[in-house]
Amino acid sequence: MYGLYHVDTYVFQRWHVYVTYLIVTWLCCCIVLFGNRALPAVNQLGLFFILAGVFITIIVCAAMPGKSGRPGHATTSFVWKDWVNSTGYSSDGFVFLMGMLNGAYAVGTPDCVSHLAEEIPNPRVNIPKAIAAQMATGLLTAFFYLIAIFYAISDFDALLANPYSFPLAELYLQATGSKGGSLGLLIAIFLPTVCTLIGCYITSGRMLWTLARDEATPFPNFIGRISSTWRNPFNATFICGIIVTILGAIYVGSTAAFSAFVGSFVVLSTLSYLAAILPHVLSRRKNMAPGPFWMPASVAYAVHGISCVYIIVFVVIFCFPYAMPVTVPGMNYTCATTGGFTILIAAWWAWKRGKGYLSSAKLDSSISHRKSGQHAFFSDYHIALRGQIKDLGQELTENDICVSKFQASVTLCQHALDMKEASH
Repeated sequence: MYGLYHVDTYVFQRWHVYVTYLIVTWLCCCIVLFGNRALPAVNQLGLFFILAGVFITIIVCAAMPGKSGRPGHATTSFVWKDWVNSTGYSSDGFVFLMGMLNGAYAVGTPDCVSHLAEEIPNPRVNIPKAIAAQMATGLLTAFFYLIAIFYAISDFDALLANPYSFPLAELYLQATGSKGGSLGLLIAIFLPTVCTLIGCYITSGRMLWTLARDEATPFPNFIGRISSTWRNPFNATFICGIIVTILGAIYVGSTAAFSAFVGSFVVLSTLSYLAAILPHVLSRRKNMAPGPFWMPASVAYAVHGISCVYIIVFVVIFCFPYAMPVTVPGMNYTCATTGGFTILIAAWWAWKRGKGYLSSAKLDSSISHRKSGQHAFFSDYHIALRGQIKDLGQELTENDICVSKFQASVTLCQHALDMKEASH
């Protein structure tokens, strides 16, 4: 935004981006850390900014080109037919498939809302609906947004050679014909990005806290602690902010390394879906209780099969170099970071599984021994948890994540007691 008004004097430096990155990162992290009660309102505000920003951008980019003697809209052939392949790959189709990676950032990851399942009423119904709404909204808004900005391009070469290191600034400048108009549209993107980052901290902090609660992380007692003052997983969220700060510092030293970390996120998150879908198919869906949206077998196996093939193929494609011929700075190191993370996580799991981690297998084993004198343990644990909930209920609101976790534990223990009593 600064460079937009200082084209002749501004010289882009990577540390400029990092300083801005730190300000935005810790602003959002602090909002999550210290504004727990305001988060629902912030999320609603973020939804408004996203929809309003997309709507305003589409209207401006559709209406303003060609005004005051400026160049008009791009041709339909340029938007829908012309193909520019600057990657060095001979196959345009392969380049198209590589470019589909950008679509992942338009719709977001479908698992985000699932990490808040314990704070959402009736999650069996509402979470699938929320995921479907996210996918539908992301698809529609991204599609119409891209069409609008493509038609607003009047000089494609200037777009690639822009001095701002941010092509969208030049694109908006071509669309509006003024620096003020370009700045306004950039703000319309910046505000939803801030709100989205707040949501990322909400999700990531609770994910890390959940893992620590089950002793799957280093220092689980510290990371898995709920702040009695701020009524949230304060330590886990703060550690997420530190990790994000360190990852951002990589960008200052090497853009290739930073791109590898960013690219590995898409690959690793996609592989996590494969790790859930493939065993579900191979076990013939026997290990999953049917839910409200349970698909018929013929439909389910077709959907799951296509999903698995799609994931496997595109994970390989996303690991290819960005351009040919391959150079050391231009190499795609996503495969290296993905492989390295996989090895580290597998080694950590192999070591941690026998060190107190409460896995599902151990939980099932505990319940299966209900006939071996475990009644007293479960009864005492049940009573203790009820007492903790009663005490916490005077201090925490009913929406607090602590209460929901304790209630889930009580339900589990009560279920084990009921199973024992039924066996007698």
